Amino acid sequence: MAAAEGAPALAQGAPALARALSCLQEPESGRAARVRALEAIRAEVQEPAAVRDVFVAQLMRPLARCVAGDAAERCRELALQLLSHGLSHGERPDEALPVLLPVLAQRLCPPQGFEPSEELRLGLVRLLGLLLRRCGASVGPFLSDVIGVLQAALLDPYPEVRRESCRCAVACAQAVPEHFHMQSESLIKPLMQTISHQHYRVRVDVIQATGTVIQFGNGKSVDDVLSHLAQRLFDEIPKVRHAVTTVIGEWLLHLRDRYSYFHKLIPLLLGSFTDEIPENMKLAWTYWEKIGLQWEKENEEDLKDKMDFSVSPSHYPKGVARPGLGCRELVSRNLSKILPGLCHDITDWVESTRIKASQLLYTLLLHAEDHITQHMELLLRTLYQACLDEESSVVKNCVTAAELIGTFVSPKVSLRLITSAFGKTAKPSCIMVLTAVVRGSPKEILQPHLTDLGNTLSRGGLCQQSEEVFYMEQLLCCIQALIEVCQEDCKEISLQLMKVLVTIMAVPSSQHLKEKVEETMSSLAEVQQLDGFLYLYKQHINQLMEWVSVSHDCWTCYSPEILQLEVIATHSGPVIGEALDNFILILKTCLQPNKDPQMRLKLFTVLSQLLQQASETVNSQGLFPSYLETLIKDILAPNLQWHAGRTAAAIRTTAVSCLWALVHSEMLSPEEIAKVKDGLMPQIIAAMDEDSKIARLMACRIVGVFLKVCGRQFDEDKFTNTYTEVLKRLDDASSDVRLAAAHTLTNWFKCFKDSDVKFAMENHIEFLYQELLIHLDDPDQNTQNALLEVLKEGSVLYPELLVKEIEGVVHKHRTPAYCNQLLHHIRSAGESAS
Repeated sequence: MAAAEGAPALAQGAPALARALSCLQEPESGRAARVRALEAIRAEVQEPAAVRDVFVAQLMRPLARCVAGDAAERCRELALQLLSHGLSHGERPDEALPVLLPVLAQRLCPPQGFEPSEELRLGLVRLLGLLLRRCGASVGPFLSDVIGVLQAALLDPYPEVRRESCRCAVACAQAVPEHFHMQSESLIKPLMQTISHQHYRVRVDVIQATGTVIQFGNGKSVDDVLSHLAQRLFDEIPKVRHAVTTVIGEWLLHLRDRYSYFHKLIPLLLGSFTDEIPENMKLAWTYWEKIGLQWEKENEEDLKDKMDFSVSPSHYPKGVARPGLGCRELVSRNLSKILPGLCHDITDWVESTRIKASQLLYTLLLHAEDHITQHMELLLRTLYQACLDEESSVVKNCVTAAELIGTFVSPKVSLRLITSAFGKTAKPSCIMVLTAVVRGSPKEILQPHLTDLGNTLSRGGLCQQSEEVFYMEQLLCCIQALIEVCQEDCKEISLQLMKVLVTIMAVPSSQHLKEKVEETMSSLAEVQQLDGFLYLYKQHINQLMEWVSVSHDCWTCYSPEILQLEVIATHSGPVIGEALDNFILILKTCLQPNKDPQMRLKLFTVLSQLLQQASETVNSQGLFPSYLETLIKDILAPNLQWHAGRTAAAIRTTAVSCLWALVHSEMLSPEEIAKVKDGLMPQIIAAMDEDSKIARLMACRIVGVFLKVCGRQFDEDKFTNTYTEVLKRLDDASSDVRLAAAHTLTNWFKCFKDSDVKFAMENHIEFLYQELLIHLDDPDQNTQNALLEVLKEGSVLYPELLVKEIEGVVHKHRTPAYCNQLLHHIRSAGESAS
């Protein structure tokens, strides 16, 4: 009644306002008239005092009708502006709720209606926000209507409307906290539909609104939004990640049911510790420290003993600050709930998820400290798989996390579990984890377990498990870590480590690691105060030879021990000369004709390589001559026998090369050559017909040495057999072989000086003159010169006979100069003799 009586009074006091309202309410008024009426109203109520009394009584309903149903956008716009102005300054704003909320619903909530103008929709949502802020608790009875409007506005196509709707949701939660929790769940779905909006500012506002809605609403909605918030931690915009960190931090501090959600919220906050933006990292740490301190205070009685008697670990990662007790306890007590999901994420198919999860794993283990022990099986299984990841940063993070296992978990537990995995399947990732654990372990704690660890690594099933390059690289890294951490304590497992290093070097695919292996051996020698890795061989040579020869009578070409023997024999330099007993025994057993041909070929290659530098290898101690008889009679001679096949031919070639190396190095004395020549001569002569140029060349050279050393002991048959075979080599395709044959024939002629056999061999010598004169036309000049020297040497025996032969063929030669030179030599020699 009072309001009705007041209206005429107001109209009389403001006739312009009354006329404008009258025009606005006339249904036949045109658009222009309504616009003028609204502008007149705006002119009358510009002052806050002017609108304070008239807004609710006279202006609100006509303006609301205009906003709700006026066809002219300009009219709706002016009416909306006037409503906002009146609501801002008018009294009793709560009386506007039953009038304005239906209008807002009509214009913002399909299918009743829809405001086509984006700017007007934005103004309507701002009007809602103004209502919420001014009316406060009075909104309670109308909460369902407000929520309905917000549900629609949060999905509006216009990004600014969505942003303003988020602010309205925050205002609504703060306005009626005692009622809001009953309706809050209705906003979660539209908020989550908007949280991935393409505009980052919208995403930021949605995250902030979500935090407030759940803070004042129903805590059960946390489960509905966590996955969406977690996804926003991967957002490329730092401000979005900053918003997520803030929301999670606030929940962990103030959410009513936060204890129920610690295991779900903690990973999200700790995930920001590795954010690429320092500001975000600092924010996460700041919240985390507050959360830890708050939890300490809330659980002070429970933590009293730990707070009074807690001792810092003696060994802790360098340069890392230890988290507070509350933070550590929070992680430790929730780790069993966090870890399974995290381990699943580390092996997720999405790369960014794996990277984030691996970073979080390190942070969690740093907090959990020795509580890691009870989760070791799950942790190790995950690390074995993650360390094989294609993404290097995942591997790096997991290796760093594994180092914390070495820091906080007793080696008695960790090493037992890791080495037991070797028995099932020795993956390179298992060795990577072991390496990381060793690097993270204190020297004094690792020392009692060194022997078992060394025995495990040197076990054939582990170090010979695979020939993959990656596997060998990880095995080498593990040895390097042991040496780096244990230093002089490695002396007690020096032999085991040498076995592993020899095995790595023996694998053909890891030849590129040879320098690194040598560096590792040098490091192992250094920690034992030895001058170099050769002294390591000297220290262990007999044990290494015994280790490698355990099953030598059963070797085949595929036996890894052959390659290991090669490394020991060739890489140990002069030290092999101290282990000839075992070395020659292995050769004698494995180089018999009934053994695998490919294996014999490999071993002969090694032997040939050593004999070429005998004084620096097998004969470094001067002991090798005592094994020569065994080497020649039991090893070389049987393998010089002819057998069909290319492999057999290759074996004969290497055997001939070994014999030449022996002869050339002068380790065989004239007496020893005399002893073996009868047994070896037939095989050497036969070797001159081999397909291999090297075999023919070596055979010619060996025969030449035999003739030089003990040729005077030959009888007529041996001389005949020798020169006929050597003569054939003058037709050889290789100029090197022809040259060697010429030098051998020179030694053959020298054997007849002052020898009675000369007269019996006259016809053979004459035949040889004839053949040599023919070959004097050899296309190779060096061979020609060598043959000239042969004939000069042979001319001493029967000069007249040679002159006769020369004169008979000189006119046929392409190079008569050689013949003339030879005649001149013979005549000069004859004159000197007379």
